[in-house]
This record gives sequence, structure tokens and C-alpha cells, in this order.
Amino acid sequence: MIQNFLFGAATASHQVEGNTHNDWTVWEHKNAKELARRAEEKKWPDYILNGFPSPLQEENYVSARACDHYHRFREDFDIAKSLGHTAHRFSIEWSRVEPEEGKFDEKEIAHYREVVAALRERGMKPFVTLWHYTLPVWLAEKGGVMNGKFPEYFARYADHMARSLADVSFWMTINEPEIVAFHGYYKGQRPPEKHGFISLYRSMRRMIKAHHMAYRSIKDVAPEAHVGAAMHLSWFESAGGLVNDALKYLMDRFVNFYFLERTIKSSDFIGVNHYFHNRVDGGLNKNRNKEKTDLGWEIYPESMYQILKQLQKYGLPIYITENGLADARDVERASFIENYLMSVKRAINEGADIRGYFHWSLLDNFEWDSGFWPRFGLVEVDYRTLERKIRPSAWAYKKIIETWQA
Repeated sequence: MIQNFLFGAATASHQVEGNTHNDWTVWEHKNAKELARRAEEKKWPDYILNGFPSPLQEENYVSARACDHYHRFREDFDIAKSLGHTAHRFSIEWSRVEPEEGKFDEKEIAHYREVVAALRERGMKPFVTLWHYTLPVWLAEKGGVMNGKFPEYFARYADHMARSLADVSFWMTINEPEIVAFHGYYKGQRPPEKHGFISLYRSMRRMIKAHHMAYRSIKDVAPEAHVGAAMHLSWFESAGGLVNDALKYLMDRFVNFYFLERTIKSSDFIGVNHYFHNRVDGGLNKNRNKEKTDLGWEIYPESMYQILKQLQKYGLPIYITENGLADARDVERASFIENYLMSVKRAINEGADIRGYFHWSLLDNFEWDSGFWPRFGLVEVDYRTLERKIRPSAWAYKKIIETWQA
């Protein structure tokens, strides 16, 4: 038995709640037609192409009502409880609680109080993320992260939520700052569609400062709270040789650990979102890809062990805040969970201070610029009726939880 280890799943507000209005909803309506057109250029297996919505449909790329988790959260938490979950990670939709600059909507804040209370009533510990990709429209119109006052806006929001949800013990400030910066401020593939190294660097520096200020805001309100960030961490594996070793070092330093090492003094734990192995052999992404997800991502459990071992040197508790796969037929998920958790246990047995695992995701949901077709959920969602159906892999996960707790 591993004492007090937390098991659960994760969600994000924009991806599951439905009927949001933020910078992403604006972007979706602007880009849905083009995303559907690009999908026509790819080859799709029938089980994805014939699903609903299809990647060829514009509606696939507009979040709309999503899973309607905003109204169905109690039903969804009942399912999580039935699956043996002892914790749940969710995010607050910033655009709901501060729809206008400096004006907080107490009705929406009361909604999130109900979410926290519902988790506690079901014996699940809430882990709350303040910012999971989406920004209020008013802030996006001011330049978003690139606005010099962004850290102050974020700290004010963090302060208000910490006061409003005073019984929350675990807070994550930012979800995947590396992904926000790379896709939104370097490649221009996501809001706000900026390009170049300068905007990449400036956005990262703003988010580092925002984390520090938000950490202080929360701790001033709740000194005993645990505050961290959820970082996107890949295992870069060198194939050997001076050039590959040097490239691995650079990728670790400037991709994996840039944000972490600059926020470590304002972190009580490390949140790990882990999906990728990246074999370095005369270049990046030289993976053998023997097993892949519906999105083409390699399934490689060794990478989980390796990234956790790399994190040991920082001396902080670790929570795996996301780990999962797109698997519409549910043929790989059960073994995926088992094998990745075997890697987690291996790291624990070698001294890594790992305290929880959150599978991505509890529900099928809106997967950003991919839309609805990637199926990450332990629970299948019929997007026509919004009916929930527990997948067999969810029950397999429950058995693993029971084994760890025995």
C-alpha cells in the first residue's frame, strides 16, 4: 500500500462546461471553417471519420455546449466517485468570474463554491487551476499575456478566488505555460496568433512573473495552501553521442525546465502534465512509434519514469496533473494506465516523492484546435444527447486504485 496517494481525473472549464465566452470562443468561430478544410487533406480511419462530430465538420471546432458539465457536474462527480477517485482537478473559467475588468461576478463564484462542495461531499479532494488557456475577452483585447500589467491582473484574480474559495487546499496557477507560449506566441497556431522568438520569450517572462505574484496572493490569504503550476514536461532521450547529448541538454533547459527553475522558490509542489517522449538522434522526434494514440502520439511508459526521476533533484512533492491518450475505441487505455502507473510506482520505489495521479480526462471533451473528435475520456460522451457512458478502461483504472490502496 502506498500511503495517502491520490487518484483521480482532470478536466478544464472551457473543454467541458459549455457556453463560455472568452478569447478561445472568438478564435473558434473565426477558424472553424479553415480547420475543417485542412482536415479534408488528411487520411482518417472510419471509426473517427464516421463519429460525431466528424473532423470534417465545422461544428467539431466550436466548443458550444461542450459536455454541459457546468450544469451536470454533480452527475459527473457521482461517476468519478463510483470509479474510486479520491481527488479531482478542475479549472475556474476566468471569463465567467471576471467578465469585465475588475468586476467579479459573485453568482459565478458561488457556482464554483458548489463545485468544491460537491467534490468534498463525495470524498474527493479538489485541485483547482486558475488559468487553463482561456482569457477573458477584455484582457485579450488589452494584449493578454503581452500586456505589461498582466501579472497584476492575474494576481488580483488569484487573490479574489483564494478569498472566495477559502477551503481549497491545492491551487495551480497556470496550466502549461510552455504550450501557451509556444503555440500562441511563437508558432501562431492558437490565440493570440503571435509569431517569433521575441514574443515567445516575453510571454514566458510575463507568465513567470504572474506565477510569482499569484503565489504570493494566495499564500497571503491562505498560508497553509499548497500552490504550484501544471507544467508540460516531455522526456528528451539522447540516442548517444556529443551532438545528441548537447541537444537534449538544450531542450531540457529551454523547453522542459525554463519555467520550473524560475518559479521553484514560489512552488510548494510540481504539477506534471506528461504525454510525450522525444528521442533525439540527429534531430528531434526520432521516436520508433511502435504504439500510437488516435492523435499519433507515441505510447512509451518509460518516459513517465524518466521525467519523474529528472524532477527528483528539485526536492518538491510531485503530482501528475495530466496523463492520458486519445483512444476512441478504448482499446489501449486500460493498458496505458496500468503501464504508466507502473512507471510511477518504480519512481516512487526509488525515492521520488510522488503524491497523486490525475488521468486526462474524466470526460470526452473539446480538445482545443483538434475539436471534439479526439476521445480522451474515462467516460464517453454522446455529443448528440450528452449521455455519459463509463468505458471499460475506467473500471480497469478503479481496480488499479484498489490494488494500490490495499
